[in-house]
Amino acid sequence: MTDKQFTIVREFDAPRETIWRAWVDPSLAAKWWHPHGLITPPESVKIDLREGGTYEYNMVLEDTGQSWPTAGIYLEVREPDRLKFTWAEPDSAVEESPIITIDLRELEGDRCEMTFHVLGIEDNREEEHNVYDGWLEAFEELDSALGVAATR
Repeated sequence: MTDKQFTIVREFDAPRETIWRAWVDPSLAAKWWHPHGLITPPESVKIDLREGGTYEYNMVLEDTGQSWPTAGIYLEVREPDRLKFTWAEPDSAVEESPIITIDLRELEGDRCEMTFHVLGIEDNREEEHNVYDGWLEAFEELDSALGVAATR
Protein backbone atom coordinates (compact mmCIF):
# COMPACT_ATOMS: atom_id res chain seq x y z
CA MET A 1 0.00 0.00 0.00
CA THR A 2 2.97 2.38 0.44
CA ASP A 3 3.47 2.93 -3.34
CA LYS A 4 -0.11 4.14 -3.53
CA GLN A 5 0.05 7.67 -2.21
CA PHE A 6 0.15 11.32 -3.14
CA THR A 7 0.64 14.70 -1.52
CA ILE A 8 -0.82 18.12 -2.28
CA VAL A 9 0.75 21.19 -0.69
CA ARG A 10 -1.37 24.32 -0.83
CA GLU A 11 -1.27 27.79 0.68
CA PHE A 12 -4.41 29.59 1.79
CA ASP A 13 -4.99 33.30 2.36
CA ALA A 14 -6.50 32.51 5.74
CA PRO A 15 -5.19 31.88 9.25
CA ARG A 16 -4.45 28.30 10.30
CA GLU A 17 -7.41 28.35 12.72
CA THR A 18 -9.79 29.15 9.84
CA ILE A 19 -8.52 26.22 7.76
CA TRP A 20 -8.72 23.93 10.81
CA ARG A 21 -12.33 25.01 11.38
CA ALA A 22 -13.14 24.32 7.71
CA TRP A 23 -12.10 20.69 8.28
CA VAL A 24 -13.97 20.19 11.56
CA ASP A 25 -17.13 22.36 11.45
CA PRO A 26 -19.95 20.49 9.66
CA SER A 27 -21.59 23.66 8.32
CA LEU A 28 -18.32 24.80 6.74
CA ALA A 29 -17.32 21.32 5.52
CA ALA A 30 -20.59 21.04 3.59
CA LYS A 31 -19.55 24.06 1.53
CA TRP A 32 -16.42 22.41 0.13
CA TRP A 33 -16.16 18.65 0.79
CA HIS A 34 -16.77 17.91 -2.91
CA PRO A 35 -15.28 18.59 -6.33
CA HIS A 36 -16.82 21.01 -8.82
CA GLY A 37 -20.26 20.04 -10.08
CA LEU A 38 -21.27 18.22 -6.89
CA ILE A 39 -22.81 19.40 -3.64
CA THR A 40 -22.60 18.13 -0.09
CA PRO A 41 -25.98 18.56 1.60
CA PRO A 42 -25.37 20.12 5.03
CA GLU A 43 -27.62 17.58 6.75
CA SER A 44 -25.37 14.76 5.46
CA VAL A 45 -22.27 16.01 7.32
CA LYS A 46 -21.73 14.51 10.75
CA ILE A 47 -18.48 14.97 12.68
CA ASP A 48 -17.49 13.42 16.02
CA LEU A 49 -14.11 15.12 16.36
CA ARG A 50 -12.01 12.95 18.65
CA GLU A 51 -9.54 10.14 18.18
CA GLY A 52 -11.72 7.11 17.46
CA GLY A 53 -14.62 9.40 16.52
CA THR A 54 -16.26 9.18 13.12
CA TYR A 55 -17.35 11.49 10.34
CA GLU A 56 -19.60 11.05 7.33
CA TYR A 57 -20.89 13.05 4.40
CA ASN A 58 -22.55 12.50 1.06
CA MET A 59 -21.54 14.12 -2.23
CA VAL A 60 -24.44 14.47 -4.69
CA LEU A 61 -24.70 15.25 -8.39
CA GLU A 62 -27.73 17.55 -8.33
CA ASP A 63 -28.91 16.84 -11.91
CA THR A 64 -29.19 13.07 -11.45
CA GLY A 65 -29.20 12.54 -7.71
CA GLN A 66 -26.26 10.15 -8.00
CA SER A 67 -24.43 10.14 -4.69
CA TRP A 68 -21.12 9.16 -3.18
CA PRO A 69 -21.41 8.46 0.56
CA THR A 70 -18.13 8.82 2.42
CA ALA A 71 -17.12 8.07 5.99
CA GLY A 72 -14.13 7.47 8.19
CA ILE A 73 -12.58 7.31 11.62
CA TYR A 74 -10.34 9.96 13.16
CA LEU A 75 -6.97 8.44 14.02
CA GLU A 76 -5.27 11.61 15.26
CA VAL A 77 -6.73 14.97 16.25
CA ARG A 78 -4.16 17.58 17.24
CA GLU A 79 -5.76 21.01 17.10
CA PRO A 80 -4.85 23.25 15.29
CA ASP A 81 -2.16 21.56 13.24
CA ARG A 82 -2.90 17.89 12.43
CA LEU A 83 -5.78 15.64 11.45
CA LYS A 84 -5.39 12.01 10.43
CA PHE A 85 -8.33 9.86 9.41
CA THR A 86 -9.50 6.99 7.25
CA TRP A 87 -11.41 7.90 4.08
CA ALA A 88 -13.71 5.41 2.36
CA GLU A 89 -17.28 4.36 1.73
CA PRO A 90 -19.34 3.70 4.86
CA ASP A 91 -18.86 0.18 6.28
CA SER A 92 -15.49 -0.30 4.55
CA ALA A 93 -12.89 -2.29 6.47
CA VAL A 94 -10.75 0.17 8.41
CA GLU A 95 -7.51 -1.69 7.67
CA GLU A 96 -8.16 -1.42 3.91
CA SER A 97 -9.23 2.24 3.92
CA PRO A 98 -6.98 4.99 2.58
CA ILE A 99 -5.58 7.29 5.25
CA ILE A 100 -5.51 11.07 4.91
CA THR A 101 -3.15 13.22 6.96
CA ILE A 102 -3.53 16.99 7.03
CA ASP A 103 -0.76 19.13 8.50
CA LEU A 104 -1.41 22.86 8.87
CA ARG A 105 1.43 25.34 9.31
CA GLU A 106 1.07 29.03 10.08
CA LEU A 107 2.68 31.40 7.60
CA GLU A 108 3.33 35.11 7.92
CA GLY A 109 0.50 37.47 7.14
CA ASP A 110 -2.37 35.32 8.44
CA ARG A 111 -1.74 32.62 5.84
CA CYS A 112 -1.65 28.86 6.19
CA GLU A 113 0.20 26.07 4.40
CA MET A 114 -1.65 22.78 4.23
CA THR A 115 0.12 19.52 3.45
CA PHE A 116 -2.52 17.00 2.41
CA HIS A 117 -1.26 13.41 2.15
CA VAL A 118 -3.24 10.36 1.03
CA LEU A 119 -1.88 6.88 1.70
CA GLY A 120 -3.63 4.06 -0.13
CA ILE A 121 -4.59 5.75 -3.43
CA GLU A 122 -2.28 6.15 -6.41
CA ASP A 123 -1.38 9.51 -7.87
CA ASN A 124 -3.75 8.99 -10.80
CA ARG A 125 -3.68 12.44 -12.40
CA GLU A 126 -3.59 10.95 -15.91
CA GLU A 127 -7.04 9.38 -15.50
CA GLU A 128 -10.26 11.26 -16.12
CA HIS A 129 -12.29 11.95 -12.93
CA ASN A 130 -9.38 11.07 -10.66
CA VAL A 131 -9.09 11.43 -6.90
CA TYR A 132 -6.12 13.81 -7.06
CA ASP A 133 -7.96 16.33 -9.23
CA GLY A 134 -11.13 15.86 -7.17
CA TRP A 135 -9.27 17.04 -4.08
CA LEU A 136 -7.69 19.94 -5.99
CA GLU A 137 -11.20 21.03 -6.99
CA ALA A 138 -12.42 20.63 -3.41
CA PHE A 139 -9.64 22.97 -2.26
CA GLU A 140 -10.80 25.48 -4.90
CA GLU A 141 -14.29 25.14 -3.42
CA LEU A 142 -12.73 25.88 -0.03
CA ASP A 143 -11.13 29.02 -1.45
CA SER A 144 -14.58 30.11 -2.67
CA ALA A 145 -16.20 29.30 0.67
CA LEU A 146 -13.57 31.34 2.48
CA GLY A 147 -14.12 34.24 0.07
CA VAL A 148 -17.83 34.23 0.81
CA ALA A 149 -17.17 33.98 4.56
CA ALA A 150 -14.67 36.86 4.39
CA THR A 151 -17.23 39.26 2.88
CA ARG A 152 -19.82 38.73 5.61
